[in-house]
Amino acid sequence: MSRRRRLTRVLAAIAVLAAGSGLLAACGGGGAGGDGSGGGQNLTVAPGTFPVALDVHEWSAEAAVAGPMQHVMETLVARNGEEFVPELAESWTNPDELTWVFTLRSGVTFSDGTPLTAEDVRASAQRLIDIEGSLAPLWAQVESVEATDEHTLTVTTSQPLGTLLSTMTLLYIGQAGKMESEDYWRSPIGTGPYVVSEYLPDQKLTLSRNEKYRGERPTLDTITYTNMPEEAARITALSTGEVDYVGGIGADSVAQVESMDGVTYEAKPGWSYFFNWFNSSREPFDDPRVRQAMWYAVDVKSIVEDLFGSQAVLARAPIPQDVFGAPALEPYPYDPEKAKQLLAEAGYPDGFTTSLQWSASSGDSMTSFAQAFISAWANVGVTVEPLPKERAVWLEDLNSLNWDMNLQGNTVATGDADYTLGRLYLCSADRNGYCNPELDKLLNQAKASLDPKERIELYRQAAQIMWSDAVGIFPADRTVSAAYRNTLQNVQLEPSGRESFVGVSIAAD
Repeated sequence: MSRRRRLTRVLAAIAVLAAGSGLLAACGGGGAGGDGSGGGQNLTVAPGTFPVALDVHEWSAEAAVAGPMQHVMETLVARNGEEFVPELAESWTNPDELTWVFTLRSGVTFSDGTPLTAEDVRASAQRLIDIEGSLAPLWAQVESVEATDEHTLTVTTSQPLGTLLSTMTLLYIGQAGKMESEDYWRSPIGTGPYVVSEYLPDQKLTLSRNEKYRGERPTLDTITYTNMPEEAARITALSTGEVDYVGGIGADSVAQVESMDGVTYEAKPGWSYFFNWFNSSREPFDDPRVRQAMWYAVDVKSIVEDLFGSQAVLARAPIPQDVFGAPALEPYPYDPEKAKQLLAEAGYPDGFTTSLQWSASSGDSMTSFAQAFISAWANVGVTVEPLPKERAVWLEDLNSLNWDMNLQGNTVATGDADYTLGRLYLCSADRNGYCNPELDKLLNQAKASLDPKERIELYRQAAQIMWSDAVGIFPADRTVSAAYRNTLQNVQLEPSGRESFVGVSIAAD
């Protein structure tokens, strides 16, 4: 099934469910009563971006989907700092350079009581591969995934694959024989500590504790994600106690939330970043001189400082500095005269007209970013039409290369350079019209290597090519930030931005 057709079906389902729900107000109102004083431990979250769907295979690169769904569906392997640790797999071996064998934990059941088997893992992996979605390049070297027996999974690769464990941290396990049904993904069944109890598209998602979970019993009875697209509304709801936790805090709102009584604001370096892609398959962006000119034309350093303050730093690579494999490259200087010279050399002495797309739901900061870039480009003769779009439409256009320039934020979900460089920039990925066989060679060598030092050097060379060719403008590495009620205990911000609330509890006021 094509990605466009799948998206159309998702949007149709959203419309039907929204109509049936009577367009209920988006506010969950779960903050009050969740203080452990007899009303139950009920957490209400207002995320910066609400999940467009629950199919974590279909929307595999969407943090807004994976964040909530990691409470419901688990992976074979998890990441703890720099280490890989068992989750549904109790152990794994690499008996030869092309083979990985995973042994599943015994006694694990799905929330409906069905035992977990290796066939569920195989079917989940095969579905993720067959969808050919955003994570497909990470699986390109996997030749087969087999359920060797009920508790053993064998993965065979076409070349050594040092990134396989990292990739496995993104494979969420569902039930074999059921995952092809659209009904299944309206209320997915997993092995995790929570179950989906209610999902109203574009409005609310409520997770309830899985009383059959094998592990330690979470303290929170429910976790409710409520859709509040406007940042101001989220912050107001936090101040009134209507919600307990707010994501997507913009730089202009930091002082406000820091001054709130009973509220904690927290920020830390993360794996997220901003970037503006050029569609290198379209004129004039098929010429690297034009792409370079667009970068020289923007005073990136000043824009980042003015718009984001302490929430972002000037980027030094196509991936954030805290990610494994990120080099520290020299930023492009602000040089509008150099930009005009390059445009003239490329045959555009009077500039040209183009367009810039971004997701309207990304917040005011993204719009301000777009406006600043557009203003700078106008000064060198480039006229840019702003095209903010509803997120689902923006995603469809992004994946079908229906754009000239695309401004967005992204996260290196695994904390490993391969997730971004080896997923988005191979010729076979065809994500932004850019193709460079020399870059492909370096990225594939990095995938194959089991030597961390060798991988770091290969990623340095690959990143320098992308930087010099200006496949996009990479302006800023972002912090992860949140504001939450002081009654929340054990909150841990994740560098991936995919927050887990499994260990959180709510104290009495």
